[in-house]
Amino acid sequence: MIDRKVHEEIARLLAEFPAVGVLGPRQVGKTTLAQEIAASLNPEPIYLDLESPADLAKLKEPEAYFELHQGKLIILDEIQRVPELFSVLRGVIDRNRRQGHKTGQFLILGSASLDLIRQSSESLAGRIAYKELTGITVLESSPSYERDTLWLRGGFPDSLLATSDAASLRWRTNFISTYLERDIPQLGPRIPAMTLRRLWTMLAHQQGGLLNIAQLGASLGVAPPTTRRYIDLLEDLLLIRTLLPWSGNVGKRLVKSPKVYIRDSGLTHALLNLTSLDDLLGHPVVGASWEGFVLENLLSCLPDGFTPWFYRTSAGAEIDLVIEQSSRHLYAIEIKRSLAPTLSKGYHLGCEDTGATHRYVVYPGEESYSLSKEVRTISLLDMMKVLSGLKK
Repeated sequence: MIDRKVHEEIARLLAEFPAVGVLGPRQVGKTTLAQEIAASLNPEPIYLDLESPADLAKLKEPEAYFELHQGKLIILDEIQRVPELFSVLRGVIDRNRRQGHKTGQFLILGSASLDLIRQSSESLAGRIAYKELTGITVLESSPSYERDTLWLRGGFPDSLLATSDAASLRWRTNFISTYLERDIPQLGPRIPAMTLRRLWTMLAHQQGGLLNIAQLGASLGVAPPTTRRYIDLLEDLLLIRTLLPWSGNVGKRLVKSPKVYIRDSGLTHALLNLTSLDDLLGHPVVGASWEGFVLENLLSCLPDGFTPWFYRTSAGAEIDLVIEQSSRHLYAIEIKRSLAPTLSKGYHLGCEDTGATHRYVVYPGEESYSLSKEVRTISLLDMMKVLSGLKK
């Protein structure tokens, strides 16, 4: 179910850069994508799983190994496990360039974003391009999977393709436990799994709320700097998203705290033990969960050069999602769960404050229509198509 456009974009980047980094959480489909790309190439690429002792042993002398396979694409999976490879890659890439091999040398897969980018940007500046791989989106999902199933189960392929909602929930519950008990402890200083699970669950209950580090820390019984470190870790692992407030010069008292979302709706529901759509629709989180689901789908198709924000003032002006392209275009997007959406005065005030040039309401229906002279009500799928077509 890998989107053909993603496949084509990675192939294009490999034709332009010596190295391409694909970032995304575990089990999101990075390895499947790499295998699909490998199957289309000749000569056949080399695939190394850096969590495998056998594959890791092949890189005891990495420069010699890479030279032996010069001319082939080398796929390095879970490279954050071996950060010392980045400095080696720089020398290999530069040497290959001098010998005429300028592009398509390495495909790097990683499950952590900030550390991976920091490590590689220092060593591979100008030599690497990045692509973030999200879960399956509304644009990518098969017609046989209804949007509400995708919303309930989330975008991880194994969760979406499970034989039942209960089986899907079991997969996500095990995924969460594995992250907490195995993966995260391998990343650095010991973090109590129970504490991190409590934080993750609290964020699920507060999906889309303003991030209050002091309040979260008090509930967890840990100091604010420690809470901040935990939040940064979950964001680094691409499991949560903090959306920053728009801060244009509008002379208003703006909210300064970011909003925080669990990125995959299925993980939100697993943390809250919501098995079925009926469970979800009857839970207080339903509106916030829908907002997070729509947000992630929209941002998954946002081209480079566009920045996402939210807008809120102390006087009550508010826009769920602001997408900005310099000062020329500003999209004000309100997200509603209702099939007959209405807009608050706060949205209109926000549009006036920001000078929004395009105004939309995304709702669960399929038809698009004008809600007013300036505001268009639009389906999630159509809004994704609008954003996908934006140009720098």
